[in-house]
Amino acid sequence: MKTDTHPDYHMINVKMTDGTIFQMKSTWGAEGDQLALDIDPTVHPAWTGGGGRLLDTGGRVSKFKNKYAGLGF
Repeated sequence: MKTDTHPDYHMINVKMTDGTIFQMKSTWGAEGDQLALDIDPTVHPAWTGGGGRLLDTGGRVSKFKNKYAGLGF
């Protein structure tokens, strides 16, 4: 097997959006570097249940519903 083909795997500090810092292993950066996240599981709608709504005024969803209205959707 070839030597030196894998990246260096080391400890870094990860800073969440709320300011908390934890350590994890990564190939990003160098030993001891800090990675500041813009979006993390504490604020992302996919993990927080997000309040996004579907706004469609006569667009694709309305066309679909009109086209297949008789099928019981």
